[in-house]
Amino acid sequence: MEKLIITATCDSTMSYPSNPYNPQPKGVDAVVEEYVRCVDAGAAISHLHGPYMLDEKIQADGTKLADLDIEAWGRLRNGILDQRDTIIQYGVANGRFEDRKTLIKAQHPDMLSTNFSAHDECFDNEPGNVPVEQYSLHRRDELIEYCELANQNNIKVEVESFHYGSVWNALRMMEMGLLKGPVWTTFFLGWKGGAWTPPTPHAMLYMADHCPDDFIWNTSVMNPQEQWKILSMAIMLGGHVRVGMEDNPFVTPGEYARTNAQLVEKIVRIARDLGREIASPKEARAIIHI
Repeated sequence: MEKLIITATCDSTMSYPSNPYNPQPKGVDAVVEEYVRCVDAGAAISHLHGPYMLDEKIQADGTKLADLDIEAWGRLRNGILDQRDTIIQYGVANGRFEDRKTLIKAQHPDMLSTNFSAHDECFDNEPGNVPVEQYSLHRRDELIEYCELANQNNIKVEVESFHYGSVWNALRMMEMGLLKGPVWTTFFLGWKGGAWTPPTPHAMLYMADHCPDDFIWNTSVMNPQEQWKILSMAIMLGGHVRVGMEDNPFVTPGEYARTNAQLVEKIVRIARDLGREIASPKEARAIIHI
């Protein structure tokens, strides 16, 4: 079995807004240091969320998305790369299309996270807090443009798969010659909203069993009670994993991790206990074909 690629996603205020250890409110420099610690702990991919502002209400075009602070994204990216070798993956797939195109052209990340189905998310993980809602229809003509821009700028697309319709869309892009294998896809389990897939062993097995040839799959779980079990299953099935305070800030249910690196360290221990070694950024590039 190939070595395990770990993705770290350190910075998000939407998932668990009460998390007292979330680095994002402390500014870009604090987030940079979190990613540096995660790379030292064993993460090969740094999934970045640069500063952004989410729409307060649904817009006239039916979307509820984020405006990105382009300059601050560059400072975050450069701050990490000045200190460590890591695969830079630009997240915030709910960012406005024009902003994300600017990021692609100006900053050339190694990877770009793109939702290959409709964005319908409900961040409702803390009782008593008003849920954060996101909506957008990522049409196939938009996906075509994402793939074309990624190819022109030598960027690897991350196919975000909240359900299996995303995989079908990715296969369509492959048929059109716009998406080249191996395709890197992340299966999102337990993320609430209209594209929800349950965080259960049966769902994990279904996603893994139906993954097409020439796809490499990764797993993100947003459920403190089930995350570590499902990620352990993904490791045993030969997939890859994502951890961090966006997905789950708890090192055990109810106990906040004080740093994102604690979450990386835990999944490293689990993987090694299961007999799987950890990929370095260099080894991950070879596996993903970056």
